[in-house]
Amino acid sequence: MPLGSDRPAQRMGAGGDERARAVSAVSTGDNLRASECRTVLPRRPSVGPLPDARRVSVGRRAVTRREPVGTTAQRFISPIRSDVLPRRRFHPQTGRTVVSTNAAEVLNLVGFITGTVLYAMLLALVLRDSGARNPSTSALPLATALLGLVWNLGELTAFALPKLGYLEYSVGLWATAFPALGLLAAVVVHSVARDLPNGGLVTSVAYACSTAASVLHIQTVLTGDPNASSLAFVVLTICYTGIIVALAALTRGQPNGSRILWIVALAMFAVSASHLGREHGGDESWAIELVGHHAAIPLAFAILYQDYRFALADLFLKRALTLLALVAFAFTGYSLTAALTPGPITTGLGLILWVGTALVMPSLHRGVTALVDVLLLRRVDYRDLNARMAGALQNGASIEQVLDTLCEQLRTALNASRVWWMEGDSPETADAGVTARASVDTTEHPPYLVKVGELMDGRRLLSDDLALIDAAVNIAARRIDQLRLTHERYEVELRAQRMQKLTAEAELKALRAQINPHFLFNALTTIGYLIEAAPPRALSTLMQLTGLLRGVLRSDGEMTTLGRETELVEHYLRIEAERFQERLTVTVDVPDALRQNHVPALTLQPLVDNAIKHGIAKSTAGGRVAIRADCECHSGESRLKIEVRNSGAPLSRAVDTGDRVGLDNVRRRLMALYGPNASLELATASDGDTLAILTLPASVNEEEKLADVKAVESRRRR
Repeated sequence: MPLGSDRPAQRMGAGGDERARAVSAVSTGDNLRASECRTVLPRRPSVGPLPDARRVSVGRRAVTRREPVGTTAQRFISPIRSDVLPRRRFHPQTGRTVVSTNAAEVLNLVGFITGTVLYAMLLALVLRDSGARNPSTSALPLATALLGLVWNLGELTAFALPKLGYLEYSVGLWATAFPALGLLAAVVVHSVARDLPNGGLVTSVAYACSTAASVLHIQTVLTGDPNASSLAFVVLTICYTGIIVALAALTRGQPNGSRILWIVALAMFAVSASHLGREHGGDESWAIELVGHHAAIPLAFAILYQDYRFALADLFLKRALTLLALVAFAFTGYSLTAALTPGPITTGLGLILWVGTALVMPSLHRGVTALVDVLLLRRVDYRDLNARMAGALQNGASIEQVLDTLCEQLRTALNASRVWWMEGDSPETADAGVTARASVDTTEHPPYLVKVGELMDGRRLLSDDLALIDAAVNIAARRIDQLRLTHERYEVELRAQRMQKLTAEAELKALRAQINPHFLFNALTTIGYLIEAAPPRALSTLMQLTGLLRGVLRSDGEMTTLGRETELVEHYLRIEAERFQERLTVTVDVPDALRQNHVPALTLQPLVDNAIKHGIAKSTAGGRVAIRADCECHSGESRLKIEVRNSGAPLSRAVDTGDRVGLDNVRRRLMALYGPNASLELATASDGDTLAILTLPASVNEEEKLADVKAVESRRRR
C-alpha cells in the first residue's frame, strides 16, 4: 500500500488523519517541514504498537501507518532521516513548486562521494604496492582503505536510495557503515600506540570498544529497530575521549606536529560519534554536518602521516589533497550560485565557475604537491636535485668515482645514515638496516648494487624517494657505460698506436739493416783502391764510412734531429764523392737554426741514395746533388721543407722495387707520425732537375737543441 494513502487514515479516526497527513507530507515532499511533522504527531499510546501498524522514522521520531498484518515481520524499513528528505519551495516567477536542497544535503552528498573516491584510490595504491613488496608492511593502510570505503559507500547508498524511491532496499546499511567507522578509529590508535610502552593495552581497549559498538549496531537492526544504536555512539564517544587523554600522556616525547594531527583526528571522530548518536533534523548547518559525517577523511590522513609504510603514500596524499581542494573549490562555487534566483544569469555563472574549476586544477595540484613535499614530508626539490646529481655524476672520471659520488648524493638527499655500493656479482650479505636496494644495470658485466641504510628521524622511503633512487642509478649506469666505452676505445687506439710504433720500429730496423749492400761493396772497393793510390784519402773515406755506420746504428729511437740526419747524409755523400770523383758535386744548405727540428730517423738518406743511384750513376757526365732546408708558415703553423735535388738523369716513372719500398717506407712512417700534415713528393723542376720534397711540421726539443749546438761548436773547434 503506498505511503500516505487515505484508507488507513479513515480506519484510524482523527488521530489517523493527522498521522496520514504527516506521512503524506514526508512522502510527497510538500512544503510541510520534517520538524513540523514531529510537532503535530500525537504521542503514541503506552499500550504498545498496533498489531497492524508500522513505525516509520522521521529523524529519530516515528510516525505510524497502517499496513497489512505480518508485513513488519517480513522486512525492515530503514530510517527516513530528515537530512536526506527533499525540500520543496514555490518559485514566484514560474509559478511551480521546485525541489530545494540546502547546503548540508549537498555537502553530505559531495562528502560521501569524495570519501568513496579517496578510499578507493587508497585501496588501489596499497594493493599495487603490496604486489611488489612485503604485504605485511601495508596491513594498516589496507585496513584503513577497506574500512573507509565501506563507511562511505554505506552512507552514500543510504543517502541516495530514499531519494531515488528505493527506501525499503536501504535496510541494514547502517549496520555495515557505522561499525566500519568505529573500527577505523581503532586503526588510528593502533598506528599511534604500536611502538609506545603499554601501547598494546591502549590498542586492545580501542578495538574492544569499536567491536562492542559494532555488536550494538547489529543487535539493534536484528531486533527490528532500523535505527542505529544510540548507546553504541555513547560508548564510542566516552571510550575515545579517554583514549585521547591516555595517548596524550604516553606520547609526550613525540614531535608536536604529529601529536596534534592524530589528537585532532580522534577528537573529530569523538564529535562525529556524538553527533550521529543523537536525534537531529535537517536544519543543522553545513559545518556541523561536515564534522559529524565526514570525520573518516582526516582519520585516513592521520594514519598515513603516522604510519605511511607503503611506498605510494606520498602519491596518495598529493592526489587526495588535490581532490579535496578541488571539491572545496567546486562546493564554494555551488554555494554562491545556490543562493541566487534560478535564471539565465545564474546558469551562466555556474558554467563560468565550472570552467574556472577546470582551469584552476593544474595550479591546485602544483600547490598541493609543494605543500606535501615541503611541509609534510620535508623533502627537497627532487627535479632540481636530479639535474644537480646528473651533473655531478657526469664529472666522474672513473667507475669508482661515479659510484662514490652516487652514494654520497643519495645519502645527502634521502638523509640516510649510510649508502654504499658493491659489485652485483659479489655474494649477498645479510646487512641489517637496509631500507632499499637498487641495481646499477650496466650494459656489460659486472653490474653494481647500491644499498640504502636507515633514514634519519625514522622517515620511510616513499614513491618519490624510490623514483629518485631509480633515476640516479640509471644516470650512474649510463655514465659507467660511457666510461667503459671510452676506455675500450682508448685501449683500441692505444693498441693500434703500439702496433704502429712496433711496425715503424721494425721497418726502421729493417731500413738500417738494409743499407744498400751495393753501397757498402762500392765503398769498400773505393777504400781498397785508395789504399794503393792515395792512402790518406783511403783513411779519410774509411773514417766517413765508420761515421755513417755509427750514425745509422747509434740510436733505436724513431725520431732524431735534422742536424744529426744531415751529418749522416754528409758522411754518405763524402764516400760517394770519393767514388765518383769530379762527376759528383754536393751542396748542403741547412741553416743552424733549423738543425734542432725533429725529423724521423733515416728519412733523408733514402732520398739522397735515390738521387745518387738514379741521377748521378746513370749519367756519364755526372751531376750535382743539393740538399736545402727551409721553414715556411701556412695558416699560422710552421712547416719544415727539405728538398733533395739532382741534376743527373731525368726522373723516370720506372722505379726499382727496392727503391719503391724505401720511398713507400718513408711515406708510411710520415703518415703514422704526422697524418695528413706531412708529405713526400717527387717532381721535375723547370730546369729539368729531379726534386724530392719532404714537408712536415716544425718541432724543436730544447734539450736536444742545446746538445746539437754544443756538438756543432765542438766540430768547429776541431
